[in-house]
Parts: sequence; structure tokens; C-alpha cells
Amino acid sequence: MLKNRFLLTIISTVALGGFLFGFDTAVISGAIPFIKEHFQLNEALEGWAVACVILGCMVGALTSGYFGDLYGRRKVLIITGIMFIASALGTALTNNFTFFIIMRVIGGIGVGSASVLSPTYIAEISPSAIRGQMVSLNQLAIVSGILIVYFTNFLFLGVGEDNWRYMLASESIPALIFIVALCFIPESPRWLVKKNKEQEAIAVLDKIYSPTESRMVLDQIKDSLKNVNSVKISELFEGRMKKVLIIGTVLACLQQLTGINAVIYYAPTIFMNAGASLASSFWQPVMIGAINFIFTLVAISLIEKLGRKTLMLYGSAGMSISLAFLVGAFYFDMLEGYWVLIFILGYIASFGSSLAPVMWVVVSELFPNRLRGAAMSFSTFLHWTCTFLVVQTFPWMLAFMGGAFAFGIFMVLSVFTFYFIFKYVPETKGMTLENLEKKYITSKKSTYERV
Repeated sequence: MLKNRFLLTIISTVALGGFLFGFDTAVISGAIPFIKEHFQLNEALEGWAVACVILGCMVGALTSGYFGDLYGRRKVLIITGIMFIASALGTALTNNFTFFIIMRVIGGIGVGSASVLSPTYIAEISPSAIRGQMVSLNQLAIVSGILIVYFTNFLFLGVGEDNWRYMLASESIPALIFIVALCFIPESPRWLVKKNKEQEAIAVLDKIYSPTESRMVLDQIKDSLKNVNSVKISELFEGRMKKVLIIGTVLACLQQLTGINAVIYYAPTIFMNAGASLASSFWQPVMIGAINFIFTLVAISLIEKLGRKTLMLYGSAGMSISLAFLVGAFYFDMLEGYWVLIFILGYIASFGSSLAPVMWVVVSELFPNRLRGAAMSFSTFLHWTCTFLVVQTFPWMLAFMGGAFAFGIFMVLSVFTFYFIFKYVPETKGMTLENLEKKYITSKKSTYERV
């Protein structure tokens, strides 16, 4: 029988990495107007001040899978917590723009590492019947971090010219909690088996399953990890694994190319560009965070009922429609009142109930145990590469091409996302990670032959 309290304690702790992911992502949205003024930045440097963190994310995403496989998910997550604290305090206290950038990049390494290891750990420790919901808790933690930081940014708005320093420094508090909490949870049982620590793995599994079930899960893990010592990175690009990698990586990239982080990173800037007051430009993002949080809960409640693919199809369709209306609002100069906010909230609701949590679930499920760390790192690296392109270029597009052009690109990519999911992404609901591996990687006839 599943022992939910122990499992939820572990997953809630690991999901704090997702909370810090969201917090670090959105904190700059409130700080950047004042950072721009403090350091006298133009649009290109404004974009660099925001987007430089993503270079760190790319490094963290590319390397954390390797180090997580080598040293364990838990130990590497503790190091990411230290990076979050260093970044929060370093960016808040400096008056040197170069040092500010360096500390942002260090924080980005933490974000990139958390974006790989938190969902990976949760997927590896969760039973298949509720794995989708459990991995989605990581996304709930991400949007919780975004909501909280939008609110704290609003609260710090009136503390004076150093308000941006308080915004950035506030991240150090949840980061410290994350580090302490990680010291009291076990390592992933799949990683323990991989490192020949079978007794430790059984001890963890026995706290999640009944004794009979834990031995069955152990046998499945051992079977999937046969010949693990012969794994080579080149295997990612061979045979059916290459086709699975294409599916997971393209899905991870499209999640970003549809524009979510242009909204998350620049929400106050977007509203100020649409004519809102300073106070309103900081209050409206709180509504974005709240809608994001609520519809992530919707996704968690439906993911095991409707399935991963159905949710993503509905969501990408809703995103496309909302962005079409948003393009119309900018093109026809319908910027008075709350039209821009309403259409952005529709976009956020569609994204939050679909691609936001479900993409991470599907990607973590598709990749086989032996190659999951490396495959997650590869797909997440390209995910962050796409994020960098969006975040670096968005201020320029908004300033010189206008909102209709910028959001029009995201609309076209949302339509393509619907097509890609419909044609290529499989349904993974209700299958164990080991059975998914047999179906799509090791079976004689693979679903991905057409890709």
C-alpha cells in the first residue's frame, strides 16, 4: 500500500527546487525597471541583464544530469541551493554591473540544475499511478514561486530607490530552507540501485510501497538498468532513442518558443508599454501569478483522468486563440482598460493547465532509466537555449517592432505546437517508467518509427 505521507514529504522538499526556479525566474520582472535606471542600460543591455541568467541555466541543464548520475540527485540539489543564495545576495549587494551579471549566471546554473533534477527525482520515486500528479507538483511549486515573488515585488515597490535590492535578496530565505530540508530526505531509489546500493534502495521503497510491491518495483528497476556501465552519450543519437530524444527535445523547446517567459520576465514592462501606471504594472502580474497557480492545480487534478496529450492539445489551442486576440489588441490599439490583461490571463490559464506542468511529466517519462540523466540534460539545455532567444530579443521586438509583431510570432508557434503534439507526442498515462522504456525503446516495433 502506498504510504502517501512519506512520499509527499519527500516530493514537497524536492519541489522547493521548483519554487526557487519560479522565484528566480520572475523576481527580475519587478527589479529590471529600476536596475535599468540604476545602471543606465539601453534595450540591448536590459535584455542582457535579464537573459544572462539563462546562460547559467543552459550550463546547469547540460551538466546537472551528469553530476546527478555521478553523485546523486540530492547532493547536487543541495549545491543548487547554495548557488541560489549566492546569486540572491550577490546581485542585491553589488554596484558593479559585470559582477551583477556573473552572479545572475551563477543563479542560472542553479535554476538549470533544478529544472532537470527536481522532476527527474520526483519521476523516479513516484508510483506510476500518480506519477503525473507528483511530477506536476514541481510545476505547482514553480508557479507558487512566481506568484509569491510577484507579490513581494509589489510590496517592496514603495521602500525607496533600493527596492530592487530587497526584491533580489528575498530569494535567499527559501533557498536556505531548501538546503536544510534536503538534508533529511533519501536519495532516489533508482539512483541507489544504479550505484549497487540495493539495501538502501529497498529501505526507501519499503516506505513507499508494501513489501511485495517494493520487491516488484526493485526487480523492474534492476531489469531496466542492465548493462548500465556500458552507457555512452552517443546512444542518445542512435536508433529509436534518437527518435524519442527528438520528441522530448522539440516539446521542451516549443514550451518556451510559445512565449511564456517573455510574459513572466517582462510582465510589468508589457503593461507599462500598454499604458498602465507603475503601481498597476506591478499589481497586474500578481493576477498573472494567481491564474497560473490556479490552472496548474486544474492540470494536476486532470492529468491522470484526461491524460497528458489531451491536456496539451486543449492548452495549445487556448494559447493560440488568446495570443490571436492579444495581437489584435496591439494591432488595433485596443490598449485602454484591461483588454491586454484579459488576453494575457487567457494565455496564462491555457499554458498553466497544459504545457507548463505536462511537458515536464512527458519528457521525464519518455526517457529510459539508463539514459534519463543525459537525455534530460540535453533536452533541457535546448529548452533554455530557446528561452534565452526569447528573453534576449523580446525587449527589442516590443520596443521597435511593437506588441502585435512580438506576440504574433508566439501565436504562430503555438499553432505549430498543437500540430506537433497531435501528430507525434504519445500518451504516457498510467505506464511505469520501465514499461514505457520497453514500449518505445527496446521493443521490436516502436511507435516512433514514423518520426
